[in-house]
Amino acid sequence: MATPMTDSTVLTRRGVLGAGAGALLLGGCGRTTAQDDTEPDGTASPGGPELLIGVSLELTGRGAALGVPQERALQISLEDINVERVQVGNLRRRVRLLVRDNRGDARLAARQATDLIRDDHVHALLGTTLPETAMAVAGVAQRLRTPFVSLAHGDGIVLPLAQRTFIYKLTPDAVDVARRLAQLARSQGLERVALLAADGLHGDSGVRAVPAALRAVGVELDRTVRLPRGGADFADAAEETVADEPDGVILWSAAPDAGGASRALRRAGWRGPLFLDAAAVAEETLGGSNATAVEGAYAVHPACLGGSTLTNTTTAALARRDFVFRYIQEHGGFSGFAPYASDGLQFIADAARLSTSVDRGRIRAFLQTLVTDGMVGPYAFTPIRHSGLERDSLGVYTVSRGSWVRIS
Repeated sequence: MATPMTDSTVLTRRGVLGAGAGALLLGGCGRTTAQDDTEPDGTASPGGPELLIGVSLELTGRGAALGVPQERALQISLEDINVERVQVGNLRRRVRLLVRDNRGDARLAARQATDLIRDDHVHALLGTTLPETAMAVAGVAQRLRTPFVSLAHGDGIVLPLAQRTFIYKLTPDAVDVARRLAQLARSQGLERVALLAADGLHGDSGVRAVPAALRAVGVELDRTVRLPRGGADFADAAEETVADEPDGVILWSAAPDAGGASRALRRAGWRGPLFLDAAAVAEETLGGSNATAVEGAYAVHPACLGGSTLTNTTTAALARRDFVFRYIQEHGGFSGFAPYASDGLQFIADAARLSTSVDRGRIRAFLQTLVTDGMVGPYAFTPIRHSGLERDSLGVYTVSRGSWVRIS
């Protein structure tokens, strides 16, 4: 489980603004719940007081490569949280998840979010791994003033901030990932790099971030090519990407398309360096027919992806190690993307505990002041930054013998 960081230097650097802002924001965050032993509709919970969290995930369809690991992670972390429950005011609340399969359909995700808020009276929303479904849920959450913690990649999910006051994102910002990829390309002496970006909102983030990052380190952007809509033949896009024989290729695409695009690049004759963004990191990317295509590829991803924590005895590291062992034991392998859901669940629980209420406005106010060391890495949310993952948590990995190995 994620644990609050107590190092005084961290609190001084990241948390002073947030700590002071929490009290200022509570006045406008909504009515304080007077009776925390009842549900939001005023009825008593038959199993005792609960913290209700609506979860929207891609459990079927193309988004399942990312959605299924999130559901698995939630079940592991939910068991841990409910051992002692969550102290909210003078009550200990059991956390209950209401999970919905949005099937990667943005309209369905929006309808489900509306029903979860209006009919099921959830206190917060969590989930979606695709930016399109995240944007749909974010619109509903903002309109109905319910905190939503997104697991999707895409900077637009939390921007512009004035229109996303109830929305939070756990994945790294595109500019931070692009910066690390560009620095890696420069360190390898590459002079010209091509960008092959996914169709849709996630690809748009890469198209905006990568050119500036490459210019900053003196690497030329050879060309930008967009993948066709998910599931289509990637051959033409791959051949266009490598037509001028660049020194390297940045593939900005989430699973499962990252694996298919990597195969297409190899079939097009590409044998040079291949760089992947964080959204490509999933069990599916390394599996089956993708294994040969991505062997030797590089990826930028938070520290939870690889590296031994056996000698790290911090509370967060021990929790992360226990989570990984349990995930492998139950599912036979570990996805570096999975811990995002665990962090999101813990953050909502922490915000309810700190706010001493399940009032949606108060939970929202305390979410934006959390300074926390999570499963994925350190987070520092502030009222002016709802994408809290710290940039220094990102590491560089390579695929070696079918596994992610950290190299810096």
